[in-house]
Amino acid sequence: PGVIPVPRQEQGRKVPAVSVDTIPGVSGRAAPAGAVAFGVKHTEGVSVDVLFRGRAEPEPVSGAGVRWPLDEGTVLRFSMSRASAEVNDNKVTVSFYAEGGKPINQAGVFLTGVGISLDVDADRDGVVEKNSPNKASWAWGPEGHGAILLVSCDKEFPFIPPSDCDSEPVFSREDLLDMAQMVLRTEGPQRLPRGYEIILSVSVSDADKVGVFHVQNPFFGQRYVQVLGRRKLFHAVPYPGGAAELHFFVEGLRFPDETFSGLVSIHVSLLEPLAEGIPHSPIFTDTVVFRVAPWIMTPNTLAPVNLLVCSMKDNYLFTKEIQSLVAKAGCKLKVCFGYINRGDRWMQGPDFGYVHKEPLFEAAASLDSFGNVEVSPPVSVAGKEYPLGRILIGSSFPASAGRRMTRLVRDFLYAQRVQAPVELYSDWLAMGNVNEFVTFVPSSDKKRFRMLLASPAACYRLFREKQKEGQGEATMFKGYSGTDTKRVTINKVLSNDVLAQQNQYVQRCIDWNRDILKKELGLLEEDIIDLPALFKLDKQGKAVPYFPNTVTMMVLAKDLGIPKPFGPVAGGECCLERRIRALLEPLGLRCLFLEDVASYHGSLGEVRCGTCVQRRPFAFQWWHFAP
Repeated sequence: PGVIPVPRQEQGRKVPAVSVDTIPGVSGRAAPAGAVAFGVKHTEGVSVDVLFRGRAEPEPVSGAGVRWPLDEGTVLRFSMSRASAEVNDNKVTVSFYAEGGKPINQAGVFLTGVGISLDVDADRDGVVEKNSPNKASWAWGPEGHGAILLVSCDKEFPFIPPSDCDSEPVFSREDLLDMAQMVLRTEGPQRLPRGYEIILSVSVSDADKVGVFHVQNPFFGQRYVQVLGRRKLFHAVPYPGGAAELHFFVEGLRFPDETFSGLVSIHVSLLEPLAEGIPHSPIFTDTVVFRVAPWIMTPNTLAPVNLLVCSMKDNYLFTKEIQSLVAKAGCKLKVCFGYINRGDRWMQGPDFGYVHKEPLFEAAASLDSFGNVEVSPPVSVAGKEYPLGRILIGSSFPASAGRRMTRLVRDFLYAQRVQAPVELYSDWLAMGNVNEFVTFVPSSDKKRFRMLLASPAACYRLFREKQKEGQGEATMFKGYSGTDTKRVTINKVLSNDVLAQQNQYVQRCIDWNRDILKKELGLLEEDIIDLPALFKLDKQGKAVPYFPNTVTMMVLAKDLGIPKPFGPVAGGECCLERRIRALLEPLGLRCLFLEDVASYHGSLGEVRCGTCVQRRPFAFQWWHFAP
């Protein structure tokens, strides 16, 4: 007796049989003495092909009366078009003949047909279709195909130490919503012949990248357990009998990175016993391929959903202040309290996906922080579309040996493929973060956005204008609690030659980045707005903001939460605020200057560093992108 996997016919495409069986006694060496020819009979559900040595194409068995010469190397190949209702309910019989057509003997084999198909949502329509021809491959683009996995990198329960992808049991049904469905469909008799097994498996190289879960005790609470993953390379699937579907849930355990393309394969095999003490051998394998969804950043131009901030002893007034901003923007404020943030003002929320990359051979620096990762809105550059925008990261000047983002983090960003990174020069800043000099705001015109750059040159132009208007003694930092600065006026700033030289250096650094951004994002000068800013150099020659940096604003649709710059007050109004309003409000934006920013500015961070905006995802489907 033998088992043959049954091919399926789906969408007009007949899947060929993948199993080759031979009947003992057909080859010339094992045939009965005197046999020179043979004939074949089979039951209706079996197809038989005769393969002769030296011929490329097989010859189908089309009638019971046909005989073939018994040549050495002749092989019979069986396949079945439908599943068996019972074990051994199909048969192939071979009759041997001597010279003159005299029958000598017969040999036969009983066959059991079993349908096996491992299925996924290969056409990405939310339905796990039966035996898709594209389930074992993956292609990018609008005409592409292939199943998708999410990395479950959040924590449904904040007090459980690992993230969800590090946890083997499924604690809640919410976890299942993060996973892709995979269905094992079987059809055949109520039981398999003795010794046959169905095995799910994953390769050693993929085992740390994917987890597969299946229900345990379906009639008593439906507890889902991991059946494949880091420490489980295979799983024996109990054969359900008849026509059945077994549902599995699959999650990604790792985002793509420098050693992982993002593709993982899962296999189902039918194993056949040979003899006592000999390992089972596979007679059929079906494979499905998933691509792990990339880590994607959301730009400021996407609509806000939630604003997250940590509750600290010194930011109560700031948290209260941004409540009105959130209300105007139509999103929600989520406060992460001390028992969760553990005193870290920069940590930005529970039940929120995160990625942890820890270099083994490089020291982490401030350039590895999230403030050094920005993303542009969608852009078109020299005919190449970037519908998800491009990631911006800070590094050192090309000819210098300064600080750089660690290779581990940089390679991770490049490996996502859908937001091709642009490297800028940010080592001139004390913190070295790109969001200290560049950001983006939405606009209602054809361009859909503007890029904002910090600009010492714009600040000096404004101050000279005010000096010419007779407002040189206008005082800065009125009401600012973050410093014990002595009285600073426009005249003092403009007469400070050292400060002027330092800001000339800063402006050159920003201009270098301006040229890169114009080229790599396809921007014109009219797409850029220069916001007045001043910097000063610390003892290491690195730049820090002279007053709260307005570029590090929160962007909530048309409402902007901007750090109050505490600039020179002339005519009862801060001239910096007036100039910023004049630059941004014609775009349909509303500016709210946040006063209680000292707790962030004093720690070399700004408003945006201490908050996080969760935004609606892109309408564009990332798998339609062609890297």
